[in-house]
Parts: sequence; C-alpha cells; structure tokens
Amino acid sequence: MSEELFLDVHEKPKNYLAWVFMSLQHVFAMFGATVLVPVITGLPVGVTLVASGVGTLIYIICTKAKAPVFLGSSFAFIIAIQSATIVNLDGSLDFSAAYFGLMTVGIVYVIVGIIIIFVGSEWLKKLLPPVVIGPMIIIIGLVLAPNAIENAGLVGGDDLITPIIALITFTTVVVVSIYSRGLFKFIPFLVAIIVGYLTAMAFGVVDVVTIFEGVKFFLVPDFTFVGTYKMNLSAVLLFAPIAFVTIAEHIGNHTVLGEVINRDLLKDPGLDKTLFGDGIATFVSAAIGGPANTTYGENTGIVAMTKNASVWVTGLAAIFAIMLGFLGVIQVFILSIPLGVLGGMTIILYGLIAGNGVKVLVKEKVNLSNMKNLIIVGAMLVIGLGGATIQISSAVGLSGMSLAALVGIVLNLILNPEKESKQKSD
Repeated sequence: MSEELFLDVHEKPKNYLAWVFMSLQHVFAMFGATVLVPVITGLPVGVTLVASGVGTLIYIICTKAKAPVFLGSSFAFIIAIQSATIVNLDGSLDFSAAYFGLMTVGIVYVIVGIIIIFVGSEWLKKLLPPVVIGPMIIIIGLVLAPNAIENAGLVGGDDLITPIIALITFTTVVVVSIYSRGLFKFIPFLVAIIVGYLTAMAFGVVDVVTIFEGVKFFLVPDFTFVGTYKMNLSAVLLFAPIAFVTIAEHIGNHTVLGEVINRDLLKDPGLDKTLFGDGIATFVSAAIGGPANTTYGENTGIVAMTKNASVWVTGLAAIFAIMLGFLGVIQVFILSIPLGVLGGMTIILYGLIAGNGVKVLVKEKVNLSNMKNLIIVGAMLVIGLGGATIQISSAVGLSGMSLAALVGIVLNLILNPEKESKQKSD
C-alpha cells in the first residue's frame, strides 16, 4: 500500500460501520451535482441515481477495479438534451432523440478505446506533457469556483444566513479533517453535511415537516427502456461531436485522480479501459432513460482529502446510489440540503483539485522561467477560467477546460516541437 494512502485501491475496510460511512460520504458528495442535470433537463431524478450507481459498477468491472472512480451525470450534454427534447401537446417531454444521441456518445467512447488498443496511448505523453496537464487540472478545479461561491452565498446581498451556514460547514470540514481521530477523520464531509443541515434547521431554512409531507418511502423510478421508442438517426450528428470534447475532460479527470493516488491511470488500467467503462456506462444510462455519465471531481476531492482510494468504498457507494433511486424519502432529504451546506463543502473540494494541478507543475519541475512554457500555462488559464467559447453549431461548442486543453496542446506542439513529455529546469 502507498505510504500516503489510508486505504489503497484494492484494500477493503476492516470496520464495516466505517465502510458504510465512507461510502455514504461519496454519495453525498456527488448527489448535488448529479441531480442538477435532470433538474435542468427534465430527466427523472430516480433514474439518474440508478444510472450513476450502475455506471460506476460497470466502470469498476471494465477497469478491473484499479481506479476509485465514481460516475455521475455529465453537464456537457445539457444543451444537446434540451435541443433534442420534444414537448408534446399535453406538456409531457419526449426524450427519444436525446436517449439515442446519448447512446451514440457511449459508442464513440468505445470506438476510441478500441483504436487506442491498436495504436497505443504513448502519443498522449507528447500531446499532454506536464506543462499542459498542470494548468488543465487547475482549470478543472477553479472553473467550478463560481458555483461554490454562489452556493455559499458569498455574492453580496442581504442574505447573511446562507454565508453563515456555509462558514459553519466549511469550518466543520477543516476541523474534523485536521484535528479528529478514528472514524470521524475519514468522513469529514459527511459530518459537515449533518452539522450544516442542523444549522440550517436552526435558522429555519429547512422545515422537515413540510419537506416530508406526503412523500412515499418507496418509489419506482420512471425508467424509459431502449426499444420502447423510435430511433432518431439525426441525433447522432447532434451528440457525437460533443463526445470528443468530453474525452478530453475524461483524460483530465483521470490525470487528477492519478496524481491523488500516485498512479498513472492512463497506463494502468489504461485509457482504453477507462474509456470502455465510461462509454458503456453512458450507453446503459441512456438505454434506461438517464443522462450521460462522467467521472466526478467531487469524489476525486473526497479521495484527496481522506486518502481513501479503496474501490470497495466507491463500489458500495454505487450500490447506495442505486438504492436512493428507489427511496423517495431519501431523495427528498438530499434534495433538501441547503445550498449553503453544498457551498461550504465545495469550496474545499474544488480547491483540492486545483491544488493538485499546482502539484504537477512543481513535482515535474516545469520551468516557468522559460517563456514558451509560461505562454502555454498563461494562455490555458486565461482561456479556461475566462469563459472563452467557440460555438461550432447550435448544440456543439468548445469551452472551458476542453478549449483550454486544445489550445495548450497546439501551443506546446508549435513552441516545443522537439521536447519530450515534460519541460524540466536545468
């Protein structure tokens, strides 16, 4: 086991109660972002949770349980889903074209993975050296910063309660992760959610009586299985191009996690297998009526904070996510978690991801006194964090980390054509 990890990838927690709490922490971390996609698009929340859990288990199988990844719903396809959705005369939504398009995305992932099997992935070292990877990871974390700040209520205005709730939640994470011992040290975010929720109740932000009124404990998700609707070939043109954008995000997210657990996940289990896991998970999700899946930065943050890389923990979390898809009471409870609580947690989570990007630059001794390297890093940060967007079509565009990564790759190939995979100082 790595000396820096509390639990390594294949290690099973010996304390079953601790195992449950560690897994629940992953569920709470991913829930807020995962359900946001169905909330925006109209897709069923229960199906999204089931698809997230099933997808994570598929990923674990495809990668031979070598990466503690949790899959949640992807934000990259929101515009495409909305564009492909048809509003019926009775006001109901028809997602047939969107489902077919999302299944196409999964197929694209698998095809790219097959190509990597025959061609190899060594070309990634040239395309993605540390001078490109470092800023990419920083952008993945910091591009989410405005969401954390907004959720925490730190945007001015007369609302003082939300920032207080966020501050208490933030402080709980810090105190528990640094000063606590035993079980609590490894579930700081779960403890923070409970403390933050109780604080919100004390301020009257959460009324549990109203929230749970008339809620059924057991609810069967509104599945829409493939074969129950007509295929829409035009959706392929709408969704397939976006898959190549999210593949860049896939590589970046696995690079982040690899830095956290001291492994090169692009080599072992290999980019082909991680793409298979992500792609098949997305195909299955769409085939039952859910959104596209993607690796979740929130859960990478959990691994970074707790030093717990056990796939047994993420696997149990996947089972819990499936169960949540059928439990109406639990869904309502988690949906009722105030934004202030989520904001207090994500300030730390997103910061940890960005910090790992800085770690790459330092660890690989990237020479930023070299003007070529400085131009690459600077351009990527400004483009990635500045909200730059290139709209290819009404539903397809390059923006954020994906656009910054493309710029970084091109600049590195032009400015450092004969360099190896990393730029080191003398």
